[in-house]
Amino acid sequence: MSSKPSARVSATTKGSASNSTKDHSKSPIRASKEVLDRISGRAHYLTTQMIWLANNREKEKGDPKIGGHPAACASSLHITGALHLIVKSGFDFIANKPHAAPVDHSYNYLLKLFLNNSALKTTPEPGRPFDMPAGDLARLSQDEMDQAMVGLRKFAGEGENVFQSYHSVYDSDHHGFLPTGTVGIPPVNVGYLAHAYRFVEEHGYKVPDAHFWAIIGDSEFREGSLFEAIPDFAERELGNVTWIVDYNRQSLDGHRITNKVIMNGTDDKRIERTMVANGWDVIQVQHGHKRLELFKRPGGAAFQKFLEEELQDYEFQALLLVRDYKALRDGLAKAHPQLKEFLAGVNDQELYWGFRDLGGHDIIALANAMMKSKVNRRKPTMIIAHTLKGWGLEDAAAPGNHSSLPDQAEVDALRATQELTFDKKGAGAEGFAKDRYFEGFASGTPEGDYLKMRGDELLAQINEHYTSRDRNWKAFQQRLEKNGEIPVAMGISLKMAQYPHTQWMLGQLTAKLTRIANAPLEGQTAKGEDKALKPLPNEEIPWRAPAELFVTMAPDVGTSTNLNPAMDGKIFGAPVVQDIETQLGVKDRKLPDLVPGEDNSDRFIRFEIAESNVMSCVGSYGKIREILGIPILPLMTVYDFFIKRAHDQFFYNLYWKSSFICVGTPSGVTLSPEGAQHGWKSDFQIPNQITWEPFFCQELDWILSDSIKRHMTGDNIGRTGVVIRGVTRGAEQKAFLQQLKRQLRFKSDASAVLHATGFEMAGATDESQIEAKSEEEIFAAIREDVLAGAYYLVDYRGYAGYEPGDNVVNIFALGSLTTEALKASDALLRRGIYANVIVVTSTDLMLGVQAHENDYSLLKERLGLNANLHLVASGENRSDLEMMVVAGRRVPCVSVHDGEPGLMDNIGSALGVRQEALAVRKHSKCGRPSEIYKYHHLDSESIVEACGKVLSETALEQTVVSPRVLSSVQSQTAEAPKQDWRTLWPERPSDTH
Repeated sequence: MSSKPSARVSATTKGSASNSTKDHSKSPIRASKEVLDRISGRAHYLTTQMIWLANNREKEKGDPKIGGHPAACASSLHITGALHLIVKSGFDFIANKPHAAPVDHSYNYLLKLFLNNSALKTTPEPGRPFDMPAGDLARLSQDEMDQAMVGLRKFAGEGENVFQSYHSVYDSDHHGFLPTGTVGIPPVNVGYLAHAYRFVEEHGYKVPDAHFWAIIGDSEFREGSLFEAIPDFAERELGNVTWIVDYNRQSLDGHRITNKVIMNGTDDKRIERTMVANGWDVIQVQHGHKRLELFKRPGGAAFQKFLEEELQDYEFQALLLVRDYKALRDGLAKAHPQLKEFLAGVNDQELYWGFRDLGGHDIIALANAMMKSKVNRRKPTMIIAHTLKGWGLEDAAAPGNHSSLPDQAEVDALRATQELTFDKKGAGAEGFAKDRYFEGFASGTPEGDYLKMRGDELLAQINEHYTSRDRNWKAFQQRLEKNGEIPVAMGISLKMAQYPHTQWMLGQLTAKLTRIANAPLEGQTAKGEDKALKPLPNEEIPWRAPAELFVTMAPDVGTSTNLNPAMDGKIFGAPVVQDIETQLGVKDRKLPDLVPGEDNSDRFIRFEIAESNVMSCVGSYGKIREILGIPILPLMTVYDFFIKRAHDQFFYNLYWKSSFICVGTPSGVTLSPEGAQHGWKSDFQIPNQITWEPFFCQELDWILSDSIKRHMTGDNIGRTGVVIRGVTRGAEQKAFLQQLKRQLRFKSDASAVLHATGFEMAGATDESQIEAKSEEEIFAAIREDVLAGAYYLVDYRGYAGYEPGDNVVNIFALGSLTTEALKASDALLRRGIYANVIVVTSTDLMLGVQAHENDYSLLKERLGLNANLHLVASGENRSDLEMMVVAGRRVPCVSVHDGEPGLMDNIGSALGVRQEALAVRKHSKCGRPSEIYKYHHLDSESIVEACGKVLSETALEQTVVSPRVLSSVQSQTAEAPKQDWRTLWPERPSDTH
């Protein structure tokens, strides 16, 4: 580690000791500052021009503003330039601040790194979960690159290259960049991506020597998500992470005003102290080379001290706005007499640069700082780059410049400084077909030759990266094929379990995967703590490769979410302590061994109470499949209620198309002893998400096994983010098969007419008297239904007396509330009502994005539900005329779930029938589940009453027939009197007992 935690860097940097076996000290600067500055100047113009074009293309009345943030782009111009032109490799990853996206596009334009993105314009195929380039990635043509530059924030037509508002996977230069449409989250994700690289490397895979960068706005640095991650990155010794603060002292609303007295200095000092205190190295890049020369003048030391220690940020911003240099000199001399000597020895131009030559706009100083940040491989580094918002623009340092746009005259003036003129080649974009606005440097010029050399170098590395990724993916698929197809279940025996619950089942499944990952293969001997493990039997070998890539993590709830076996002696982390407990003989063997290490068997990542960190980590690990072709499968557990603490990170993971599993357990008011705070479960419907809530343990086995198989084979397009909700309320597992065996579909004689035991009916056979199919046959069929999103647990179709439109209702139950639905169904049968119980395993597949895409086929086709009208006689001797005018009745439904109404309250609208949604509509409190269910009207009695309501209201529905149709019988018709549904459903509470 370096001896000094912080250094102030200007145009040169000081050396530092290195813990790395790789040499990061060699300077990569292969061009003069003059050449690099001319390239940056061209990028500045290109950025401003593309933003101006975006805001001046043809619009429709009422269209919202387009924006583009040229001032924010300008402040990061040289930071981004140092990365693109000097420091980064084609293997590195960058999370740039959102508003700097046009700058990145401009540099990539000059480097000719707009690449063929056609693979992303179509939906990937199963087995190809990422854009897999065929051979070398091809550069876009000049016309295609110009089209993209004109198309900032433009809707892409067929085959058209455009740029999204912020960094996006759909951009033609997305390689090596994280999506950055949100602040405070991508810098964390890029850090955990670095951690994932380390994990993969420590577990025997070859990974590129990559560095992980983030450019962060100084206002963005107040985001809480960053502060949660800062100590974690240091403790995990992520020396290949560098954050760079674009310190321009302005935010969207204007100048940032901080309390220098209370905070003991300007905000850059606060940032520095914060990072040093949390284990980071810090490099300040405050001065450019012109300032350094001025500091050598008479009185220069006083001017340097004035800038670094005495001047408040707000005062500095105000001084930048002064255009009258005589007034500026007089004011400075009066307010700061120690500067008189310096002011007397510099002219106006030198004084101008004395204030504006910030280190964040000195590309050499920045490159040196960035290279220095790579030296210490045990500590992450923060670079504080002092910049000027709006650098090179007329509104530089002006309050409110974040959203201001240059006019055409200013853009033309920028173009003139580049000595560019319009030609007539055409940009090929709407509204700008006459002139070409964009141009690089000609070959043969120092700038053109350097850009070609640098662009070719980066492209070769990018191609090498993708080639390696495809090779890894192919090798893993071959390994899967050799070991045999991943089974449909892990085969956890439930016969000896006493009233198990789904959270318990999660522990059993993850424990089995942990054992399989570490057990010896035939002919091998177990090592270390796993010496007692026997060689894998043949039926478990197909699980070996997935198990080795299965990574678990939790925000300090690993033990209480049943991950103990996955944790015990399996903590992956920097080995910074010795196992003192074992040495002293005080180790509690009943608790997991939490001493970290970096062995191949270590696959649990331990966190403090920081849900957002874990969510970002699981998202970054889930991208390794796409980035490196190695399908690491991360699974995080968290108390379900606290997913909300990381909802921004959760959304980002889904937008980023990360592939991961998040188990929220325990969930809902079912965790009733915990009371109100642990009670609320929200309706999350986000693209790329699939949510599961199993009731029986066998369901969870099927669901987790299917999720693992889909991830490992790339067959999870559109459903990469798997959310599983579990509970700690036990259920009678034998009831699963017992209820299924009652159904006609699972009887050996499918032509029989059944009646329920104890409810004899003429011409029908007791359900218990007809043999059911084998358990294997039943489970094979019901597994498909479970994975489709819902299944009939109680199904009275085929029973005698079953009359849709008269005495049939469907109860949809989610998760633990299935117990109440079963009780209600039995009570309703005693009233002569056939209440089917449909267990919902996935609200997303039944009602969410996936359901909408296939027109709710689960409801309408697999479950066979519809809004058909069933004509039912309400009395004897009904005349034909009466039958003509009486309305038919649909089969209504009731849903019951432990969550907010939005999870399942649209079943009725999707089907077109009456629905009553029983859900959590108020804050909860402590109690037993039976008490809490009754408090929220989720208990069996409430379900019975809800069924009565929808049946009665359906019976009271009227059909309004046009007078023309009924003209011949108008004298015989009369409007039915209004009735309350309760008159048709008298209370009989005893039926529920």
